[in-house]
Amino acid sequence: QMQLVESGGGSVQAGGSLRLSCAASSYTYGANWMAWFRQAPGDEREGVASINIRVGITYYADSVKGRFTISQDNAKNTVYLQMNSLKPEDTDMYYCAAAGRRGYTLEARHYDYWGQGTQVTVSS
Repeated sequence: QMQLVESGGGSVQAGGSLRLSCAASSYTYGANWMAWFRQAPGDEREGVASINIRVGITYYADSVKGRFTISQDNAKNTVYLQMNSLKPEDTDMYYCAAAGRRGYTLEARHYDYWGQGTQVTVSS
């Protein structure tokens, strides 16, 4: 059974920080790329950051570079998204994705498994 469980979302004021966690089952973890996406109602799912589990290479959307950091803890089968200097426009539902290909593209169509999402709300 492949599962991704996100946690860590919440409400913060602009300039604040949150850390999202994505705990993966051993089957999905290590399957090439994992990533974080975000999506507002009616919008397409946007790639935020990706990481190659085997070698640790990371990619970021231009909108979050310098503010967000994706990292991994192989002992816990967990990927994190540290979000600093949050802005109101970062408000979205954030989703963890796994078993991805072409992680450098940050495209949702390249990922096979998804978590249920965690809400991030940033107030001005």
